[in-house]
This record gives sequence, structure tokens and C-alpha cells, in this order.
Amino acid sequence: MALMGGFARIGNNEITILVNDAKKGSDIDPQKAQQALEIAEANLRKAEGKRQTIEIGIFPIIIIIIIIVDVSSMLGLVTSCNLIQIYIFWELVGMCSYLLIGFWFTRPAAANACQKAFVTNRIGDFGLLLGILGFYWIMGSFEFQDLFKIFNKLIYNNEVHFLFVTLCAFLLFTGAVAKSAQFPLNVWLPDAMEGPTPISALIHAATMVATGIFLVARLLPLFIVIPYIMNLISLIGIIMVLLGATLALSQNDIKRGLAYSTMSQLGYMMLALGMGSYRAALFHLITHAYSKALLFLASGSIIHSMEAIVGYSPEKSQNMVFMGGLKKHVPVTRIAFLVGTLSLCGIPPLACFWSKDEILSDSWLSSPIFAIIAWSNAGLTAFYMFRIYLLTFEGHLNVLVDRIAQRVEYEALPTVCFASGKYGHVKEMCNSAVSSQNPMGPANKIDKPHADLTTVTDSAPVDSIDRKIQIPLIERRA
Repeated sequence: MALMGGFARIGNNEITILVNDAKKGSDIDPQKAQQALEIAEANLRKAEGKRQTIEIGIFPIIIIIIIIVDVSSMLGLVTSCNLIQIYIFWELVGMCSYLLIGFWFTRPAAANACQKAFVTNRIGDFGLLLGILGFYWIMGSFEFQDLFKIFNKLIYNNEVHFLFVTLCAFLLFTGAVAKSAQFPLNVWLPDAMEGPTPISALIHAATMVATGIFLVARLLPLFIVIPYIMNLISLIGIIMVLLGATLALSQNDIKRGLAYSTMSQLGYMMLALGMGSYRAALFHLITHAYSKALLFLASGSIIHSMEAIVGYSPEKSQNMVFMGGLKKHVPVTRIAFLVGTLSLCGIPPLACFWSKDEILSDSWLSSPIFAIIAWSNAGLTAFYMFRIYLLTFEGHLNVLVDRIAQRVEYEALPTVCFASGKYGHVKEMCNSAVSSQNPMGPANKIDKPHADLTTVTDSAPVDSIDRKIQIPLIERRA
């Protein structure tokens, strides 16, 4: 599908398959082709990052199958030519995300997180289904090509009740609000960080949250003739721009901080869509996807490094209060994280500078108040991202330990791949080279869910390290 999309730049081509007089198939144009290629490449990198963290077994096989279904569903969604196909793939993406978030299903926090994501998204999905049925009742077609023409004709001739049309459009937008974690259905996204870190990168970059933005962009010809809906989209976007940034400032968990950052950046995309600038929104969706995937994969390397010290305890290994001074222990990860931070802050000539600058420029044409908030939030973005970076890599390590095992540094290689696009067979070389220089002794198993199916970080015995660091941690908190 991605290869087919690559040739669609010849023009706004439409590939349609007729089966029993029912119109099924794919509607591919340059924007959808670019989106499909981004999804395929980004998910390939994240699947490689996920493969490095698990050994052969039944659970890795299942998780890879779920990832493949998730990616295929997302590709099917962005190339759908009617609302029925979009809804089918929409539900498949939601189901896969539910299974991926609850991967560590033996942990109560992960089980509760996947249930919260599922229930919250059911609210939006029910609204989306009602909106689809409402527009079908008005226009008698699910096809986008017919839908837009009939709708514009009905609005122009005043042949439809405007209040009912507004209600149906609002219900469609409700589905996008839930999927993209926008206010007020944003409660599920921070808890979704209970899943493995590559899964967090998958959800935040190329699948789950991207579907809501794409749906609004795809249905923009319907929304743009309803001023109330466009104003609502802009309002929801600017609320999340500010709310996500302020919540990110108060987080000590590195993954939750990045999660609230995602909510803020999705707010920028919603703001652009509410202003009618769908190209800027999709441009920022792609640039943000690569930057945020880079940050999440780098954070996964950091968390694995901390697990070598504090053991498998997300409350400790993901807590930035316990970090600091990691730049000399994981230099490759530090460089990758810094590049992602600079990009997300909009530092030229990195990618997010160009997309965010276009959104900020267009905001002055729509609403000066929204523009002032959006420009101010750009400063908040730099503040909370560099706060995460400085707390993690600068200063001194806030636990008593002589050295950090550096075997996990090869796990940063998929992160570098997002910039270089090259990976090759360096993993085996790095693995053997680092194992020969490992100062921490032989491998010791860490007690965590599915421990028999996961790789084990080379480290000193966890119990002895834990006893060594408990006293200074308590003294520091006091």
C-alpha cells in the first residue's frame, strides 16, 4: 500500500475496486501517500526497537502480530475512500492500541490503563458512529467524493436543517477528540505510558493519536462550511496547547512528561485545522511523529539504564528525581535525546521549526488571542523539554552507585536510525563489544512481568544495589 502511495504524486489519483456494485478500495492523493510512507517507515523503526527488548517466545510473537495489524489498519485508514472503511479501520486501531497498552497485563496499573483507554475511546467512537449514520441519513452516501458534493449543494440551496447538520458534525468531531486525547477526553493518554516504551512511541507518533488529526483533516470539507464546528476545533486545540504544556511542567516521570508534550503538540494541529490550514496540520503531524518517536526511544534507553541500578521499578527507573549526570554513561542516547528536544522546541533548521512556524504564522490571520497563546506556548515547550533534558543528563546521578552498565547503550541505535535511516548489522557487533567490556559482572535476572521472555540487563545483583541506594534516596527526599 505504501509503494502504491509513492506513485500517487503523479496527480490526485483514485484507485477503486468495484465488487458486487459496492464501492470499496483506496483513495490515494499526495497527502495520503506521504502519510502512508511516514507510517510504514516509522513503525518499521519502532518494531526493531521493540524486537531488541524481547527474546523469542509466545508473547513477542503475539506483540509483533498486533503491531503488524495496527500498522496495516492505520495504512488502511489513511487510504480509505468512504466513511464505512474509515470506521472499520478506526476500530481496529483502537483494539490494537488497547492490547499494546496492556502488554504487561499482570501489573494492575497496566491493566487499568488499557481499560481506561478503551472506555474513553468508546465514548468518542459511539459519537463517530452516530455522526456517520446522521450524514448517511441526510445524503444517502458514504463515499467522500459524493459526500462533499451533495453536502455543499444542500447547504448552498438551504435544503437541510443547519442545526441537525451541526450536531452530526459535532458527533464526528467527538471521535477525533477521544482518539487524539483532546480536552475533555484526554485522561487516557498519560496512563497509556504503562505499556512498553516502543509501544508508547508507536501510539504517540504514527497510530493512535494520529488518527484523530487525520480524520478531522479528511472531513475538513464538511466542517469548513459550519463555522461553529471550526471555532470549536480551534478552541479545543488552543486549550490543549496550553493545558498539555502546563501539565508537562509538573511531571517527574519522564514518559508522562513526554505524554503531556504530545497532547500540547496535538493541540497545535487541532488549532491549525480549526483555522482551515490542513496542510500545516499534517506537516506538523509528520515532523512531530519523528521527533516524538526519537524522544520516546531515547527515554526507553534511559529507563533500561536506570533499571540496572534501581531494579525493575517504574516509580524509580522513570523518575527524573533519581536521574542526573547520565550524559557520560549513555552518550549516544544523550545526543539523540538532545536532537529530538531541539526539533520539538522549533530550533532551525530541524523539522519541527518549519511546521510549527507555519502554524504560528497562520494563527495571526485567524485570531490574535489564539496567536498570542500559541506563541507563548512555544516558549513553554522549550522550557519543559529542556527541563526534562537537564534533569536527566546534567548534574550528578542522584543514587549511590559506582558505574552504570553500558550494555543497554546499543538500544539507542534504533533512535539514531530515525535521523540516519541506516542500521545494518551493528547490533551484534555492539553487543559483543560491550559484553567484553562490561564492568558489572554476569547477567542477573530482574523480577518483572514475563521475565522468562525478556532480555536481562547486565548489572550487579539488584537486591544489593537496592540496599545500597535506599538510605541516600530517603535522605534526599527529606
